Amino acid sequence: MSQPPQVIVGAKLPLRPMHVWAIRVRLQMARRVRDLALFDIALDSKLRGCDVLALRLPDILSAGAIRSRASVIQQKTGRPVQFEITETARRSLADWLEVRRGEADGWLFPSRMDRSAHLSTRQYMRLVKEWVALIGLEPAAYGSHSLRRTKVAMLYRKTGNVRACQLLLGHTKLESTVRYLGVELDDALALSEALEI
Repeated sequence: MSQPPQVIVGAKLPLRPMHVWAIRVRLQMARRVRDLALFDIALDSKLRGCDVLALRLPDILSAGAIRSRASVIQQKTGRPVQFEITETARRSLADWLEVRRGEADGWLFPSRMDRSAHLSTRQYMRLVKEWVALIGLEPAAYGSHSLRRTKVAMLYRKTGNVRACQLLLGHTKLESTVRYLGVELDDALALSEALEI
């Protein structure tokens, strides 16, 4: 009798830098311009999937050029959050905008089925699972929140600055960020031990 597929419950893992570069290379080789732009802006923005998909061209463009920073209102909290758009993301977005069809003020990632709608969250989840599978990772361990968590997890590991992570994620409570990052007493002690007075 065959075993049912393993279901991983709980927080989805962030990607590691080697995973990010491996996915980028695979998407570039396959000439998946839209997917690469979506992947890059999801990483940079650190937005929830619903907010990434709700991006419109005016959110990232100013006078016809892609901004280096943007600000949007989060659907879940109704609060604004700012994010950077790195050179890597600006290049992939520029490539996407050359082939994207739709209105000049429309969705950044319009649905292929209904141009008046954006890419669905279900399709976005399928894409994320496909991207991680491309590089041999277990799709059940990753989701759209993996992209949201990736940069802040790296930032936290490098700096230990929970407040910076809180601002980037748009969390109202520091406790939420602490839980989100999985900060434990051992982490706090390790950071403290690294300081010499």
